Amino acid sequence: MHTHLALKATPLAVALACIVPSAHATNGMNLEGYGPLGMSMGGASMAYDSGMAAMMNNPATLALTVPGQQLAVALHHLGPDVAVSGVAESGGDSYFMPAIGWGRKDGRLTYGVGMFAQGGMGTEYGRGTMFSMGTGQDVRSELGVGRLIFPVAYEVTPDLAVGASLDFVWAMLDVGMVATDQQVAAMGGGNIGQGNTAYIGFSDDNDFTGKAKGSGWAGKLGFTYKFSPVLTVGAAYHSKTSLSDMKTSADGASMTLFSGSTPFYSETGKLSVVDFQWPETYAVGLAWQATPKLMLAFDVRRLNWSDAMQQFRMSFNGRILTMPQEWDDQIVYALGLQYRPTDKLGLRVGYNYGKNPIPDTYLHPLFPATVERHYTAGFDYRVSDNGCVAAAVSYAPEVSDVNGMGLTITHGQVSAMVGYNHHF
Repeated sequence: MHTHLALKATPLAVALACIVPSAHATNGMNLEGYGPLGMSMGGASMAYDSGMAAMMNNPATLALTVPGQQLAVALHHLGPDVAVSGVAESGGDSYFMPAIGWGRKDGRLTYGVGMFAQGGMGTEYGRGTMFSMGTGQDVRSELGVGRLIFPVAYEVTPDLAVGASLDFVWAMLDVGMVATDQQVAAMGGGNIGQGNTAYIGFSDDNDFTGKAKGSGWAGKLGFTYKFSPVLTVGAAYHSKTSLSDMKTSADGASMTLFSGSTPFYSETGKLSVVDFQWPETYAVGLAWQATPKLMLAFDVRRLNWSDAMQQFRMSFNGRILTMPQEWDDQIVYALGLQYRPTDKLGLRVGYNYGKNPIPDTYLHPLFPATVERHYTAGFDYRVSDNGCVAAAVSYAPEVSDVNGMGLTITHGQVSAMVGYNHHF
C-alpha cells in the first residue's frame, strides 16, 4: 500500500513537471506578437498604434488611435513541427487561437474590452510510438491560457499618454503520459516493480477547453511619449498573474499501472496543478517615422521566468510533489519595419529573438518550446472607408537541443494570423 501511495503523486510529477515548458508559443511560453500588426513587426508594439491588440501589448497605445469606435477580430494559427530525431514526430501540428477587441476613443479618453489567447500548446505522439511504452494509451498534452481584458488609456497632453488594464485570466490543461519504473523511482516515488509503467491522464477531448481549469487576475500599466513629431517611446509593465490552482473534478484524473500492456492497478481522483502562473514582463520600445511612408519600431522585453518557473508543484488526491524547473529570465528583442506605398496599403517585415529559457536538463520531448528566432511579414489593406483587413506570418527556423536523457529534440514553427478592423 505504501508503494501505491507514493506512486499516486509520482507519475503526475513526471507528466506535469514537463507541462510548463510545453506551450507552443515562441518566447518561452509567450507568443512573439499579438495582433496582425504587432506580429508582422516581429512583436514590436510598445510605441505605435497596433490596433485593438494594444490591450495585450501596451494599453497606453490605445490613446494613439483615431476618435470613434473600433471592433477588431483575428484568428491566429500555430503550426509547430516537433520531433525527436530518429524516434518520432509529433502529430500536434495545428492549433487555432481567436481574438476579439472593441474600443472607443472619446476626447482624451479611450476604453474598451477584449478577449485574447495568451498562448497554447498541444503535442501528440500517438499510441504506437515509444512514448506510449506499449500501454496502448494516448500520449498528449494541451494547454491554453486566455485573457478577458478591460483597458483604459488617457491622453494627458498631446505628447504624453498613459494606460492600464485589468485582466481576467484563465488556464486549461489536458494531459496523457506514461512513465517507466526508473522515471518513477528517479522522481522519488519508490519501487513500482521492475519493467512496469505508470500512466496518468485527464482530458475532456475538447479543442477549446481542458479537464483541469483555473482562473484569476492580472494587470498592465503603460505610457507613450512623443519626443518629436517623428519619434515616440513607450513602455509597459505586465504583472505576474494571480491564478487559482488548475483543478479537475473529484474523479477527473486517473492513474493506472501497467505490466507490459496489461493494467494491474488503477485509481481515479482529483488533480491540482498548484500555483501555475504567467510571469511579469517589462518592455520598452520606440517608433521612428523615418519618412512619411517608412516607420521603424524596436522593442526590448524582459520576461521574469525565474520567478514564475523555479519549481512546479502538483497534487493528486491531496499528495503534493515539488519539481524543479529553474527557468532563466529571458530578454526578447523585436524589430519591425512598416512601409506604406499608398494610403490604403501597409507592408511590414520583422525579426524577433529570445534565447530559449528552458534548461536542457528539464527539456522533455513531449513539451519543447525552444525556437529562438522569428522572421515575420505581413500587410494591411483598407477595403473601405471604415474597414481594414490585415494578415501576418511568422517563421521560426528549426532548432535542435539535446536534453538530459540524451534525446535530440527539434522544434520549428510557422504561424499565421488574419484579422479585420471596422471603425464606426
